[in-house]
Amino acid sequence: MNLLLNLVVVLQILAALAMIGLVLVQHGKGADMGASFGSGASGSLFGATGSANFLSRSTAVCAAIFFACTLMLAYMSNDRPRTPAGSVLDRPAIPTPASAPVNGAATQIPGAQGSLSAPTLGPPASPASGAAAIPTK
Repeated sequence: MNLLLNLVVVLQILAALAMIGLVLVQHGKGADMGASFGSGASGSLFGATGSANFLSRSTAVCAAIFFACTLMLAYMSNDRPRTPAGSVLDRPAIPTPASAPVNGAATQIPGAQGSLSAPTLGPPASPASGAAAIPTK
């Protein structure tokens, strides 16, 4: 799929560059008036009227290729998996992994008043800041 996507992108770029070149080579509508009075256009490569016809058809073919490539890229970029219809609230929640109890701390409530004792979890963790906040692999 990735190879096809790259080929379509390359084809689209080549069609765009060819179309730009063909448009720049074509004469404007005012140049046709001078050709009818014999301005030397009959000695050109395509003849007096062949140039406009050939270049305009080539431009139309490049534009069609460019348009088809654009539609293919739009279709291939919409390759997301379909989600079921409904609200986000209707979907089940993703369970978070439970941490393992340390020293029987599962039955103790931190900061509770009364007969429950505070858990002994070890030294307090220092806040992550600076270089310690950068995740490592």
